[in-house]
Amino acid sequence: MSYSLNVPVPGAVERLATDLYPRLTRFEEVRERHTLVVKRFENRSYDRLRETVRTPLATEPAFEARVAGIDTFERPTRGDGPVVYLAVDSSGLLALHERLVDRFGAIEGLEGDEYVPHVTLARGGSQAAVDALRNAEFDPVTWTVSELDIWSAEYREVAGTIPLRG
Repeated sequence: MSYSLNVPVPGAVERLATDLYPRLTRFEEVRERHTLVVKRFENRSYDRLRETVRTPLATEPAFEARVAGIDTFERPTRGDGPVVYLAVDSSGLLALHERLVDRFGAIEGLEGDEYVPHVTLARGGSQAAVDALRNAEFDPVTWTVSELDIWSAEYREVAGTIPLRG
């Protein structure tokens, strides 16, 4: 099974995505569920994964994250492009990702040096659709990340939550 360790996306980011929706209708696929992946895990059982990540996360402190802009992956590693997303700025998130990759390895093309913290909005649009979205103005959204979710790719739901206590 495939799982990912995700930062729960706060309501303010969900509302921002909803506010941007009229500009997203020009894309082929609009993301309805918004996620912020920290680390992916392939071919793991849930019970084993939960216990494996619980130990290194036990001493991780909460950290700040901020959405302040929109960017794109013109040629994404997987699926059709372009992909438009909310860019997430967080030194704490980057540091956590790096520690997890050091411990568990990286998924090629997506993690390690290629990791870009983001919340996908849509994919498969024209350059005009990308430009219209990129010019959207909004107030930055800042929040404290105090827990992480284990996301099941198979069931498309949160399988468990791990608090950050450090």
